Amino acid sequence: MSFTTSQSTQPRLKIKELPSAERPRERLRMLGAQALSTAELLATLLGSGNRGVSALACAQVIFEQSGGSLGRLASMPMATLTRVQGVGQARAAAVQAALELGRRMAGEAREAGQPLRSPRDVAAVYAPRLQDAPVEEFHVAILDAQHRLERDVLVTRGLLNSSLVHPREVFREAIAERAAAVILVHNHPSGDPTPSAEDRAVTEQLVAAGRLLDIPVHDHVIVGRGRYVSFAEAGLL
Repeated sequence: MSFTTSQSTQPRLKIKELPSAERPRERLRMLGAQALSTAELLATLLGSGNRGVSALACAQVIFEQSGGSLGRLASMPMATLTRVQGVGQARAAAVQAALELGRRMAGEAREAGQPLRSPRDVAAVYAPRLQDAPVEEFHVAILDAQHRLERDVLVTRGLLNSSLVHPREVFREAIAERAAAVILVHNHPSGDPTPSAEDRAVTEQLVAAGRLLDIPVHDHVIVGRGRYVSFAEAGLL
């Protein structure tokens, strides 16, 4: 059955009216979270239905509106979620919080202190949390002499495709941490990681500042949706 935000002519069972073995929370208790469908997991977050619509029905509508993609769901604004019948501010906030937790957990797949020796290593750390971010974020990965990630610094979080980056802000923490080198990382909310003219100009400025400070910029990695561009690999440094 396909659910939409419009009223359906088919009666919808409330979750409490379903057999116990078919209720998402009961299934989670009996079988574990991994056994539930994405819609069922969303339904457990929503908790209970509203206005004659079950939590499971709301969850199915939400997932359909994201095109079946958790990445797109994570970037949906709260106003879009609350347009779904039965989803208010509190339920929309719960969905966004859960997805952000998942994104942060994925970002911990490579622990701080492990070497970042290639652009692929950098993407493995940053892509899970940046590739679906709704606005541009500019980060600095601070490395020690063994190329280990000592600290991640968020320099700016801007609006869509523009973010002002100043060498003072980029290197302040690197100097304090006595960094051996840094890697610049930012995302393109459009999903296309192709460097812009502004990206190239900012990179040239920061590489030059790094030379003066004796803190080399080893790379600048731009994260897109499912792919990335490395300035070092592309010969742009």
